[in-house]
Amino acid sequence: MSTSSVVATKKEFCLSETKFQDAARQQDGLLAAWEKHCLVWLAHRMPAGVQPDHLTLLGFAAMLFAGASYALAQWWPPMLLVVNFWLAVNWFGDSLDGTLARVRNRQRPRYGFYVDHMVDAFGTLFLIGGLALSGYMGERVAVAVLVAFYLLAINSYLATYALGTFQLSFCRFGPTEARILLAIGNVVALVRPTVTAFGPPLRFYDVGGAVAVAAMLVVLGVSVVSNTRKLYRLERV
Repeated sequence: MSTSSVVATKKEFCLSETKFQDAARQQDGLLAAWEKHCLVWLAHRMPAGVQPDHLTLLGFAAMLFAGASYALAQWWPPMLLVVNFWLAVNWFGDSLDGTLARVRNRQRPRYGFYVDHMVDAFGTLFLIGGLALSGYMGERVAVAVLVAFYLLAINSYLATYALGTFQLSFCRFGPTEARILLAIGNVVALVRPTVTAFGPPLRFYDVGGAVAVAAMLVVLGVSVVSNTRKLYRLERV
């Protein structure tokens, strides 16, 4: 065995022996209680051959197909409704993988946390990228949505490490509620792709994207101030 292989093996051993404290999950979305019961019911009825990683891959693939469906909507607008189907598939895979692992007592908290959220990061990139390519949302608005989303995600991950609590929802609004709102937006965009408020017509998703960015930045600001105050009180000099 080479020296590099020995060093890599020692590092893996040390990592496996490192004490790891799984963060408490805070999920208080509007549909959280119903969703939890539904996911547990589904997990108990999953075939033995279906593993959590299979569901993670399914959720990721659904986001890729959702982004592609958005991109195709520039030529055939009803593809916006196909996006809604892929959002439902993404909910099934992305939400059920962790529940299945917990029900079967096959949890891998470090692996699951890392893989799930890297998959979410790339999936969101493809989803919003497809929406920008569709012509229903401007490129600048799409970039702003991505930046705001990633800032909120970074804040959540840092708070998980620093405070030991993983916050899955903000202001009773979580990933499931976001999917539903996006699905409703797709129906509205299909029927009425532009809106007129106080000036020239604007793309519906440009207005919706701007509102989403503003809301995420407000939530981010409130969360950052709250987390900073908590950490300051915990570590007074």
